[in-house]
Order: sequence, then C-alpha cells, then structure tokens
Amino acid sequence: MKAAEQQPASKAPRGRQPATNAPEPCSGLPDFFPRATAYPGIPAAGHLRERPPLRPEQNFTERHLQCVWADAELRPPALLTAQGERAEVESPGVWNLEAGPDFMGAALLLGQERRRVTGDVEIHIHPTDWQAHGHSADPRYERVRFHVTFFPAPPARGLPAGAVEISLRDALAARPRFAFENIDLTAYPYGFRSATPPCGAALHAWTPDDREALLAAAGEERLRRRAERLARAMAERGPEQVVFEEVMAALGYKHNQAAFRRLAEIVPLATLRTGAGGDVDLAFALLAGVAGLLPEQFPAKLDDEARAAARRWWDAWWKRRERFAEGALTPAHWRLAGLRPLNHPLRRLAAAAALFAAARSLPEAWVGWAEQPPGNCLAQARRQLSAASHPFWDHRLTLGSKRTAQAVALIGEARADAILINDFVPFLAARSRGTTFAQDLLAQLPVEQDNAVLRATAFALFGRDAPNSLLRDGLRRQGLLQIFHDYCLNDRSRCAACPLPALLQK
Repeated sequence: MKAAEQQPASKAPRGRQPATNAPEPCSGLPDFFPRATAYPGIPAAGHLRERPPLRPEQNFTERHLQCVWADAELRPPALLTAQGERAEVESPGVWNLEAGPDFMGAALLLGQERRRVTGDVEIHIHPTDWQAHGHSADPRYERVRFHVTFFPAPPARGLPAGAVEISLRDALAARPRFAFENIDLTAYPYGFRSATPPCGAALHAWTPDDREALLAAAGEERLRRRAERLARAMAERGPEQVVFEEVMAALGYKHNQAAFRRLAEIVPLATLRTGAGGDVDLAFALLAGVAGLLPEQFPAKLDDEARAAARRWWDAWWKRRERFAEGALTPAHWRLAGLRPLNHPLRRLAAAAALFAAARSLPEAWVGWAEQPPGNCLAQARRQLSAASHPFWDHRLTLGSKRTAQAVALIGEARADAILINDFVPFLAARSRGTTFAQDLLAQLPVEQDNAVLRATAFALFGRDAPNSLLRDGLRRQGLLQIFHDYCLNDRSRCAACPLPALLQK
C-alpha cells in the first residue's frame, strides 16, 4: 500500500458538528483516522445458561420466564417482592446471551418511596434452583440484585447480600389473557417490540447517510485508540514483542486471553526464537511446557504418532524447565471446559509457534506488505495467518483424536480477520508514522464476526428494522463495538443517566 496523499476528513453527519470531547490523537501519531473526530466519544471510565428439562406439571421453561421479564407487554405491571413491597420495572436490563446472570444492569423502583435499585437479574422456576445451579460459588453472580422466580417459596439460600426476591406466579395468574403457549420463543431477544431506548429515539430521524457516518466515525475512533495504545507499548517494549503479545492474546479468544498474554510475557519473543532456533515443533514444546498443558501421563489410547510426539515435547521441555520453574503456568490458569476441540489452547499454541519461530518476524512482514495496495496488503497478511502450520496439529484436533485425512487450519478465517482488525491495521497506523498507512485500507476492513454485542447494540440504536447494509461494512461494525464499550457497557443506570442521547441530539 503506497503512501497516500493527505485526504480531507470525512464530514460529520449533516447538521451536526464533530464532538468537542473527542480525545486528541496520540502525540506524534499521524491522524490516520480523521473521521474519529466526528464520533461523540467519551473515555471509557462462558456461555450458555442452564436449561432445566421441562417438568411434567409445567408447560413452560426458564426461557419463557426470560421472555416475560424482557417484554413489557408480557410482564405484569404490578409485582411484589418477597417482603410485600411493590416492584416497578424501570428497565429489565440487557439480556445476557453468555455465561452469568440472565439480565445485566436492571433498574427497579421499590416500595412506596420508589427507591431506585440497580443490579443484575437471575431468573429461575424455583427459588431452590439458585443453589442447585451452583450460583452461590460463582463470582459472575455477585452483582445479582434481583432473583426472579415463578414459584414463591421461603427465601433462597446463598443469594448475594441485599438481593431482592420476586415471584411471578400470582401476578401472571391475575392476567386472564396471559398464556405461556402464546409466547413465540424464537422472537426473543431481538424480534419483539420493546420500548425504544433514548439513543434509538434520537437516531430515528437521522438519514441513512448520517447513520453510516456516525458508525464510521466511531469505528475510526476505536482503531485510533488501539493504535495509540500500541504506539505507547512499542515505545517501551519494541514492535516485535508487542505484536507477539497482542497476537497471542487474540489466539486465546475471550476465555484464555489473559493466560496467553501472560505466557507471552513469561516467554518473550526473543527467548522463544533463540530457544527454538527456527524449529516450530521445539517452539511449541517450549510454549506448551511453560503453559502447563503438556500431559504428565500418556493415555493408553494414544496412537504411535501421538505418543511419539508427546514424548518428543516432554524431552524438549524437560531440558528447559528449570529456567521457567517460577513463572510456569498450571492447568488452573486455563479455561478448557466447553471449548470446541478446534479452539483448544494446544492448537493455538501450535499456531503461535508457526508464526513466531520463523526467521522473518511478523512485524517485519507486516511492514513489507503495507507497501502493496490495500487489497493485496490484507490478503497477504490473512494468507500468512491462515497458513500457520505444525507437523502434528495440522491433522489433529486433540492429542488423543484420530489423524484427519485433510489438514485442519490452526487459525480459521474468523480468527484471522479478528487479528487483522485488532492488531494488523492498528499496528500499521502506530508503526508507519505516515509513510505506509493509507485511508483506503479502512474501506476494505474485514467484517467482524457476528456476536451478541453487535446485535444488541444495533438493535438499541436502529431497532429491529435496521437495514442490513449498515452492518455489512467492517468499519461500521467496529463503530458499533466502540459505542457499546463507551456507553452501554459502563452504564449501570440502563439508559437513565447515559449521555449519548443528548450528544446525538446536538
């Protein structure tokens, strides 16, 4: 990608001035993201829930109760706490599609004085399900303030201090037209018509061009902040080590990011390359050994190839273990339960070994490819990530699985695109200092893989009828993520105190 001429900043949405509180670019870092100034940004101040089997006496599940809680048309307006206080739902919270409480950050008005209480919501059929599902010992449930159940019963044991218990049975029975059979479970959480949040109301009159400009501005702001952070880190630790740490964290996904990043600090890139001497298998043995993921005993089911590989890794690690005895990780540092075999840390460590044991460093390759046109630049970087190869793990999903006839990529397309978005492009902006970064690259930014955060934020801003064209652009998807992290993630008031609607109305 050749150095581009200075391009004028894209205009802010028509009739609206760029936000005056947008952060200034990092000192010395060229303004690669001019549209970021139009984003009204403020500095930012595991996954399936239990689904108990249907009991013979019930015609509903917890999913039905979650729909009732989320939908104001289904939820009874008059609820009572276990202490007999009136409970008015100001906001049911954000439906959590991952591990943890069912709804995050609800707001209720309690008692005659209508005191406002906020916190997370966990929904069960029976009050005793709280203990039965092990929530008392799970730190993800420490912020639960509302335990909503169908059946009333004596107080549940093990609830967080101050948690309010609410039963739905009697309130639903008082609604003659209510029936669980009438609930379309497939319409939730995004299909039903909920109350429009203030930000969505503010954006209702905006033109499609204005909406696209807002998301593009927010997307550039997200990349600008990441480039700024990388620039500071590279000034301290050098570009090669920083890229090593960031790519390692990306290979860990969200569940094992911290462990992968810690591993990159214990075994710095210079140490890994010196110790491996360009040997991918030796680099893997060192990473897996320090990670504490090499099996201490070889299962009897291992075939000859797997047994020989495990023995080879142990022999290589055994000679080097003393150097890392104090910092080595243990299996307790890793989350392995519920992972797909394709995402197991051992396969990702094999990918890291292939990427970073090579003679030519990854940052060096990235800077070289940046001299090509944007499309070729991204294609080359993606091709290198997808081509990461290991002689054993290319054909194995687990140590004990059968050898596959066809090679299975160590880094899939979605993970490669995530690295391009979050690491490659910000690295070029932070490293190039205006010589090799071109704005055209942002027009071809890969599209972030669909996830619950993207869907929820798009639904809040644009409603159920938002055009798909808004979400088919990589930069605009980054904008949705930035808006979520700036406003939705830290707004425990559930919109009541969020500054975004006022900013959008200016």
